Amino acid sequence: MIDPFGRHISYLRVSVTDRCDFRCVYCMAEDMTFLPKSEVLTLEELDRLCSAFVRLGVRKLRLTGGEPLVRRNILSLFRALGRHLESGALDELTLTTNGSQLARYAEELKAAGVRRVNVSLDTLDAAKFTAITRWGKLDQVLDGLAAAQRAGLQVKINTVALRGVNDDEFDRLVEWCGEQGFDLTFIEVMPMGEIGADARLDQYLPLSLVRGALQRRWTLDETDYRTGGPARYYVVRETGGRLGMITPLTHNFCESCNRVRVTCTGTLYMCLGQEDAADLRAPLRLSASDEPLERAIHAAIARKPKGHDFVIDRRHLGPSVGRHMSVTGG
Repeated sequence: MIDPFGRHISYLRVSVTDRCDFRCVYCMAEDMTFLPKSEVLTLEELDRLCSAFVRLGVRKLRLTGGEPLVRRNILSLFRALGRHLESGALDELTLTTNGSQLARYAEELKAAGVRRVNVSLDTLDAAKFTAITRWGKLDQVLDGLAAAQRAGLQVKINTVALRGVNDDEFDRLVEWCGEQGFDLTFIEVMPMGEIGADARLDQYLPLSLVRGALQRRWTLDETDYRTGGPARYYVVRETGGRLGMITPLTHNFCESCNRVRVTCTGTLYMCLGQEDAADLRAPLRLSASDEPLERAIHAAIARKPKGHDFVIDRRHLGPSVGRHMSVTGG
């Protein structure tokens, strides 16, 4: 699959559910209305859809949510997709999780072929963690991280930089991840979904400022390490750990974008920051043959845009796109 700008699409992120057991302040409203079951793809449909993308050239597949591990019987999907790892058609099967269910599922994920997980963790302070996630418990996530380590999973911590919330913890997070052997990636707040007119501007902290602050204590050596995602990586000389920066606003990464996203309803978004989308559920359910589905995928890739237009400032207080991040898949 090659888009109009010559970019090979080899990375698919699939949201398996819009539901989550947290309500993070930058991701969801506290009182969310979730999709009816009839609109959500079955696990068998998700397997068929992902497999079609693998046939068309996707080499890396990430399952996301919401929180993917709250979906009933989700491990059966991981196990089914693991056959593409065994055949060599797929290079990597991963997931992004809030960590709340990792203590329960880490061993089974490893057995299914998962080798690497991204865990969202914005603070090491228990009270602050509950304030950010509204419903979460830090100890539960730390137990999950310990289980992932025991299972032999490589862990990357994803931290959203939040002004006035966790900006006093960045040095501690770098130090802690170095001690634990975790990679760490900082992410700028993205203007997705309605969370309150001034809340997102109050939250937004450019990572150029974060990097400058970190360099007062740490030596950040540039590296060409890539995982297939949008992060630019450094090596923290003092800890030996990797530090990533995802900067959709201050320095977007669109020129090298190799990714598309599918929601749990089968809606394909060719760009995280644009509203244009393609319905894959209809062709998926139309026929037992995958030909209509593959035609729809090709037609959608042919109109993948060059990039997004994320802006956060006093003149742009509303979201750039109306859907919450939990709908598209983090």
